[in-house]
Amino acid sequence: MAGALAFMGLAPALAQQGKKAAARAPVILVVGDSLSAEYGLARGTGWVALLQQRLAQDKIQATVVNASVSGDTTAGGRARLAALLKLHQPTLVVLELGGNDALRGLPLANTQDNLAWMTEQAQAAGARVLLVGMQMPPNYGADYGRRFAGLFESVARQHKAALVPFLLKGVADAPDATALFQPDRIHPRAEAQPRMLDNVWPELRKLL
Repeated sequence: MAGALAFMGLAPALAQQGKKAAARAPVILVVGDSLSAEYGLARGTGWVALLQQRLAQDKIQATVVNASVSGDTTAGGRARLAALLKLHQPTLVVLELGGNDALRGLPLANTQDNLAWMTEQAQAAGARVLLVGMQMPPNYGADYGRRFAGLFESVARQHKAALVPFLLKGVADAPDATALFQPDRIHPRAEAQPRMLDNVWPELRKLL
């Protein structure tokens, strides 16, 4: 009887510890396209998988959920986001979308509106948001490239979200850029993935 009473007295403390443990273990939800979905790569070698490894190395208790889909646009991400937020209840949402919008010539205003909506929804669900920006090659024109890169900055500033200006910094603009891409010249090789993680990590680390 005494043992049972002791356990009953201990139960609230254990429950409280469990709540604290849960609070210390954020869920990072990555909603991206092929650049985050390991397109053309061996499983476990993309930057999102490397993120989980780095968290473990730094003894940061966090779970990474990769909900990226190759070929996805901001409209596709917008359509999927509500269900993802409900299912995973993330504390941090990484939005890596927009590149396919530009490749398909979709209106920039639509891309910006979709990113803003997703940011708002994630924040309303209690998550911090990290926007991962992209830039277009020079052949798209200087004005278009400037406006496209600027829309990520605009959404981040308007909604007080964190921003990585260019996921492929040090990859697409590297002196040996061709060697860092797969034959399609769109998707980075495995060798480039650590650099992509290095671009994301400083801002993501601040949010944990």
